[in-house]
Amino acid sequence: MQTEPQICFDDIPIDEQVREAALDAIADLERLSHRITGCHVVISQPHRHHQRGRLYSVRIDLFMPGTEIVVNRDHHLDHAHEDVMVALRDAFLVARRLTEDHLHRLRGEEKAHLLPLHGQVTQIFPLQGYGFIATPDGREVYFHRNSVSDRDYSMLDIGSRVTFGEEQGEKGAQATFVHLH
Repeated sequence: MQTEPQICFDDIPIDEQVREAALDAIADLERLSHRITGCHVVISQPHRHHQRGRLYSVRIDLFMPGTEIVVNRDHHLDHAHEDVMVALRDAFLVARRLTEDHLHRLRGEEKAHLLPLHGQVTQIFPLQGYGFIATPDGREVYFHRNSVSDRDYSMLDIGSRVTFGEEQGEKGAQATFVHLH
């Protein structure tokens, strides 16, 4: 990290055990990515409910070239956050997930959300619980009754137009889901 991490206690007493836990969590994030250049953590108690306990809030600003990851965990309804260590842990779990997501994007590893494919049922075997869909490019894709909703399966017939998802199965292309058009 290029700059020293900053741990601030906003209008609450400084707690060295909490400071050390935050520094350990920052070190874990640094092991995840060498791109982190700075980190600022603010621990506060904005919701001071006298009847139900005092809930902690943790804000983390994590700096990397070209981006800043901000986590603002203000759990005004989560009474587990009456414990500052729980609030700190939860905030750093979110910071870790967001850092991992950012690193995946940098590496081009984002999940591709494919659009459903279109096709037409060419064969159906209702008693055996499967059938085949013809795709516009001339391929046949297997589908099983479990990949179709009960309502749609009862209405399927040869020639039915469908949308579907596809994956490679043991014996070739198979539908992950099938929806009647």
